[in-house]
Amino acid sequence: MIAALRTPRGLITALILLALAVLPLLTQAFDQRYLLSIGTRIVIWSIAAVSLNMILGYGGLVSFGHAVFFGIGGYAVGILSAHGVSSGWIQWPVALIAATLWAALIGALSLRTRGLYFIMITLAFAQLVYYVGGGLEAYGADDGLNISRSRFPGLIDLRDKASFYWLCFVALCGTLWFCSRFANSRFGYVIRGAKSNDLRMTALGFPVFRYRLVAFTLSGTFGGLAGILLANEGAYISPAMMSWVKSGDLIVIVVLGGMGTLFGPLYGTIAFFVLEESLPHLLDLMRKGWGEYWQIVFGPLLILVALYARGGIDSLLGRRS
Repeated sequence: MIAALRTPRGLITALILLALAVLPLLTQAFDQRYLLSIGTRIVIWSIAAVSLNMILGYGGLVSFGHAVFFGIGGYAVGILSAHGVSSGWIQWPVALIAATLWAALIGALSLRTRGLYFIMITLAFAQLVYYVGGGLEAYGADDGLNISRSRFPGLIDLRDKASFYWLCFVALCGTLWFCSRFANSRFGYVIRGAKSNDLRMTALGFPVFRYRLVAFTLSGTFGGLAGILLANEGAYISPAMMSWVKSGDLIVIVVLGGMGTLFGPLYGTIAFFVLEESLPHLLDLMRKGWGEYWQIVFGPLLILVALYARGGIDSLLGRRS
């Protein structure tokens, strides 16, 4: 552990985690409450990015519908809240089970395909749920629905932004710990081996389909957790949570940070949100109205990363010890 902190990667990661851990205190000290809102979204999206990295980075499965688990987790919380069920002890398990079951169903069907077909079928299922959400008139349809935050009486008040942030941070740490165990377990090695050559892994006697299905299901579960937190963060749900644009953003984040690395999704999420918040202001300073076109600058930056830093931001921090 101490040796790892001596490397640039280890030191930077430790500083990032330390900064995230004390962010509510820093924002209060410098009276920058808005930064706490951005930090909360960074932590939540990091959880989603880590969950996608489990199948994209380690398994080579390009899912273009991962944001659907955002929506399922969020809508499960929102629908229960709309019907007067505000207890998080009920909402959260129901949302996680719903996301897990949907991931298992999607995985059982889509994992029978490969390459472009896998991408398209995951996108198709995600769009199916997206349009179902848009048609739920009782829950706001396309306009979305304002909800009350989950309640954990006597434990934590999610209406307090600092308490909610620390809950999200603990969830992120738990997700990173699980992903670390996943990647370095026998199960994880089978998933990584199948990414390189699934026929050889099958010849060695491993049921690759079942391994991938479990990995896909676990990925969906953590995506649902991120959706639960996202719904509580804004006290709002809408079909936009699970649009293909959000799925594309998650893929960009994982690629930007470094696929198949433990902290790459965290680096990518921070970079993505920093650029999203800073580029519009910088462009507006150059000329009024240019800020809304910030992605014109972001696109070439992503291309440069893909061409010259194929390991993403993680590869720029030096070799692994």
